Amino acid sequence: MIRALAILLAALLGFSAALAQTPPAPAPSTDVRVALDTDAGRILIAVHVDKAPVTAANFLKYVDQKRFDGTLFYRGVGAADYGFVQGGAQNDPKRILPPIKHEPTTQTGLTHDDGALSMARYAPGSATGDFFIVLGKMPAMDAQPQQASGDNQGFAVFAHVVEGMDVVKAILAAPKSPTAGEGVMKGQMLAAPVTIRTARRVP
Repeated sequence: MIRALAILLAALLGFSAALAQTPPAPAPSTDVRVALDTDAGRILIAVHVDKAPVTAANFLKYVDQKRFDGTLFYRGVGAADYGFVQGGAQNDPKRILPPIKHEPTTQTGLTHDDGALSMARYAPGSATGDFFIVLGKMPAMDAQPQQASGDNQGFAVFAHVVEGMDVVKAILAAPKSPTAGEGVMKGQMLAAPVTIRTARRVP
């Protein structure tokens, strides 16, 4: 009897130890997945609604209202695996929604690393319906609070590519027009912009 109790106690202690060593299950992701189906292929992204709630909600509103359907990836800056491609509403008054509050990377904890999606803007708080996708790491686009003067707020990251970086690279590598674009954008506009056929939430 005593021997049986000892064996049972040892088994229970072993089971408890095993439970203690089992790592906790990861928290379920709150990211919302969106597929951008383009003429160059599909880009699947994870929108970080928990980390960048204002910017993510704005992007999803464009998606849900089908405001990105038929828009373009129209700009490519850089070459090979480093740079960014830009697309979206291009300030079309029939597509854009009111500007949103700026969410700097110092607030969200997100950064302009490989595959990051971020909002195009002029002054902080002017972003509407244009965004860009980063290839490589571009920390200079993050907020730079150590800069005492000038615009140090950076750009607002709100999502990351989870599939389709080959499509993004192909868009970046596409030929550029030597004459299209104004100011710093001259020479950066795609000679044949890539159409975003649809932008939809996916399971």
